[in-house]
Amino acid sequence: MTTLVVLTVGLVGLTAAGTLVVRGAAQLGVRFGLSPLVVGLTIVAVGTSAPELAVSLRATAQGDPGLAVGNVVGSNIANVLLVLGLTALLGTIAVQARVVRIDVPVMIGVSLLLVLLAVDGELGRVDGTILAAGAIGFIGWTLYAAKANGGDTALEEPAADSPSTALLPNLLVLAVGTALLVVAARLVVSGAEDLARAFGVPELVIGLTVVALGTSAPELATSLVAAARGERDIAVGNVVGSNVFNILLVLGVTAVVSATPVIVADQVLALDLPVMTVAALACLPVLAQGHRLERWEGGVFLTYYGAYLVFLGLEAAGHPARDPFAVIMLVFVVPLTVLTAVTVAVRRRRPGPALAPEAAAGAPIPSPPENG
Repeated sequence: MTTLVVLTVGLVGLTAAGTLVVRGAAQLGVRFGLSPLVVGLTIVAVGTSAPELAVSLRATAQGDPGLAVGNVVGSNIANVLLVLGLTALLGTIAVQARVVRIDVPVMIGVSLLLVLLAVDGELGRVDGTILAAGAIGFIGWTLYAAKANGGDTALEEPAADSPSTALLPNLLVLAVGTALLVVAARLVVSGAEDLARAFGVPELVIGLTVVALGTSAPELATSLVAAARGERDIAVGNVVGSNVFNILLVLGVTAVVSATPVIVADQVLALDLPVMTVAALACLPVLAQGHRLERWEGGVFLTYYGAYLVFLGLEAAGHPARDPFAVIMLVFVVPLTVLTAVTVAVRRRRPGPALAPEAAAGAPIPSPPENG
């Protein structure tokens, strides 16, 4: 009971801390004239990745690489399948063309890069340096592209101070949130270790489920609130950007500061990394045509996430059905997900029906909103 209380308090603390970090960072971004999409892709994404970074650094320092890696991989899977799935259920998600053209391919690329670097079963300092450099490059390119596109942001003319965008109060919120992250991460790691020992569950599974869901709470809260307010650029940009930074920044910094290479377990290489990569790949054809994610497609994402959790439950219980279930996921579910995404893309490429006479005469035609 004490372990569950410690873990719960830690996860709640991570959510509260992540909220403070996101709020302070986002308001600072608005103060300096950044557009909602750029804020979502950079400042909010880094802020919502802060819990993963705090947990991974703490876990690595305590010699728990399974928790460090499982936290990031599980969080990325949850971000796409759970967060985007639930957000889409609130209504069709329309995205800007830049997200499909640049940001989703970057998310796919860094996922494949992680697979390539981890194929030897570990992430060393050289690997971490490559990943961390990629994070710096992504931030720099995003800000440069935003500045080059004069209609997207006004970096040259910072927004005037207001009660919500004043510099010092938001810096204070950011500092308090960061400090709370450190304390909450300590509680989460300690609680997860005790829970794993008490129930005989591998720390990797705890990282992929309980801790990953806890550290994904800021992304989920941010995306749902943004979607409810109609700010879907932030909702999608937050998820895509957070996944990019979870790999590049969180695992990069963790591998650089770790005294020993961060070990990547065989199960992660065999199933979890492929699931994470396929989830990222599925976003591209779904969003590419029409620049939107429909409600039923969000339902497909949620169903896939449910199947993944079932496998992890079988794995934790040591059930004999886990191996055939893993084969089913890899041989049937994963290709079916990709096939579904491609089919959606092909259907959206087909020209629609001929215009009705009243439409041809100039009457407005309802259509999903597109920012791109």
